[in-house]
Amino acid sequence: MSDWTSLWYVWLILLTVFLLLLCGISASCVRFCCRKKRIPVETFPRHPCELAGIGMDSDSTAHSTVT
Repeated sequence: MSDWTSLWYVWLILLTVFLLLLCGISASCVRFCCRKKRIPVETFPRHPCELAGIGMDSDSTAHSTVT
């Protein structure tokens, strides 16, 4: 049976996994803190819209110029 302290590659893999886990937790905390401090801003300001509808007969001059 091998001695665990002599297996340097196992310790290297464990250290790598631990560092990746630590970086992920740190990034999540920073992202959460930055999101909490930011003031919510509307991307598109709401403006009142107006829609006009024009009825056209087949006898109107506008209809004859369009067709």
